[in-house]
Amino acid sequence: MPLGERYAGDKSESRYCGVETEFKDDMPNLLSFNIHGGFDFVLATLMDPTYKPSLVDNATSRSHALPFAGSDLVLSPSQWSSHVVGKISSWLDLDSEDETLRKDSEVALKQEIAWASHLSLQACLLPTPKGTSCANYAKCLNQILQNLGNMQLWLRIPLEKSEDDTKPSNLGLMGNGQTDSWELWNSFRLLCEHHSQLSVALDIMSSLPSASSVTRWFGEPVRAAIINTNSFLTNARGYPCLSKRHQRLATAFFDHSVQVVISGRPVHNVPLTASEPNVDKNVEGGWRHPLKSYLDYVAYLYQKMDPLPEQERFEFGYRDYLQSPLQPLMDNLEAQTYEIFEKDTVKYSQYQRAVAKALVDRVPDENASSVTTLLMVVGAGRGPLVRASLQAAEETGRKLKVYAVEKNPNAVVTLHSLVKLEGWEEKVTIISSDMRNWDAPEKADILVSELLGSFGDNELSPECLDGAQRFLKEDGISIPSSYTSFIQPVTACKLYNDIKSHKDLVHFETAYVVKLHRIARLADTQAVFTFVHPEDLTKTNNQRYKKLCFDISSDTGSTLIHGFAGYFDATLYKDVHLGIEPATATPNMFSWFPIFFPLRTPVYVQPGIPLQVHFWRCCGPTKVWYEWGVDSPSALPMHNTNGRSYWVGL
Repeated sequence: MPLGERYAGDKSESRYCGVETEFKDDMPNLLSFNIHGGFDFVLATLMDPTYKPSLVDNATSRSHALPFAGSDLVLSPSQWSSHVVGKISSWLDLDSEDETLRKDSEVALKQEIAWASHLSLQACLLPTPKGTSCANYAKCLNQILQNLGNMQLWLRIPLEKSEDDTKPSNLGLMGNGQTDSWELWNSFRLLCEHHSQLSVALDIMSSLPSASSVTRWFGEPVRAAIINTNSFLTNARGYPCLSKRHQRLATAFFDHSVQVVISGRPVHNVPLTASEPNVDKNVEGGWRHPLKSYLDYVAYLYQKMDPLPEQERFEFGYRDYLQSPLQPLMDNLEAQTYEIFEKDTVKYSQYQRAVAKALVDRVPDENASSVTTLLMVVGAGRGPLVRASLQAAEETGRKLKVYAVEKNPNAVVTLHSLVKLEGWEEKVTIISSDMRNWDAPEKADILVSELLGSFGDNELSPECLDGAQRFLKEDGISIPSSYTSFIQPVTACKLYNDIKSHKDLVHFETAYVVKLHRIARLADTQAVFTFVHPEDLTKTNNQRYKKLCFDISSDTGSTLIHGFAGYFDATLYKDVHLGIEPATATPNMFSWFPIFFPLRTPVYVQPGIPLQVHFWRCCGPTKVWYEWGVDSPSALPMHNTNGRSYWVGL
């Protein structure tokens, strides 16, 4: 049965816990025993481990059923699919110097995966590569992956890295004096061309690498965490438990939909209690599964996790889902899009605070009843900024006249209705026009806009506000007054594979809005472009260039960079800000997901070698676009030259 629920309707895969079993001919009994013992699936060897292709007489094998497997009829198709993950024989060594063993391994690998596919299993566990090379293993697996169907293959990798490892050698194999197992995984997946059906099952050891080293794995396609009973400690009552670091790791795995698998024999003598149900009367002792106490502890860790906040539940379906950024200047937004953004009360409360402070600075208390401040909302949408501004005026006791400028004729209809509904006819004038083309009858004291994108300027706030700045008084206030974009390098295997599936250049040269989740953030963010309003238009333009250099922490180990996560932070007025840059992000605000700039070829970065990236913001007569490229530790082709794949229309 599932470990528990974190919220109503929790469908996370990490709710299901498996158990690694020894080979048994009697699969129905094996499955029944473990399912009734509380586990959701078994990680089971499907083939007799004594089977070797070279030991079978060829004439016999051609005329009889394969000798290494039982019948597929012993379980129903749904049982095979839902409750069994196949385990490929651990004796396989496809890169062995022993030719017989190597050829046996090649034949057996293909036979066993074909049998697992025939059984409609959802996944199969592959043995850890042996020796100092995995080229032949990867070659054989590549052939299999070309025609595999939907089954996932989990490569078993020990979670291991010695703390004095700073220079990766060869493939990072265990027998080579090198214990960074990420190197082993990286070599294997590169040889397999980042295939989307190749994932990782991590063997969790009793000792763990540094926290920053472990962080790398959260951007990788980890499907299972296999925890051996030897990794459990013993609490004061004699029951199994995990160290604090192991607990944090397990919780992080749960949050990333990684399934836990219990492996090994019981090493804790937990006393039976009369209240425990009889699991299987045919089992000696008969009271419970021998690994039930380990399962109970894993369930306890899952159940004590904090429930997902309401915002996270709302955003759950958007996790790691690539979306094209909005183009509100070129396109008119739909009602549903407006409605989603209008529900972000945090954003509008920040705007209200900013307007309130600006009004107080603009009009002293003694003039509050006699002076009317002229405020223009440029890009008024369906009116949330108009409402926030009027509420700020009421809060501060200031008189306010508002021009609501909106280019979307459909939103203007709603604005007119809102003005009548709220009784704002004496305070609000609606202008149906593009702010860049409107000739204002008078100049504004305060200019308010919400033209910011996930990268700050990527929805053309600079161009729009430059056009609207002509009707702001010389001493007028712009809200926002400035905004800065930020980037950081990330491992994002899922995003990379999703983009790669399109098999074209365009998608690798497009920036995406995405709720980042299964990623590894590998360095602190760095500022890219800053824009200030009002701006001295005679001295600058909106083109920008920035070179940034990131240093990956030495105890992280080597990494693979799939792209750059982008954020922004905006100063609305004085000390009132909003943004999504992780270190300063506005809590509980959901109007913006981060942006993701992919790399056509992932960059391998070793400890101590800086990652250098260049970003350009380019402007043309009809469009604005970004170009980006990496030139260290290795040079890559420039991305999106001349905006050939991705641009924002003016």
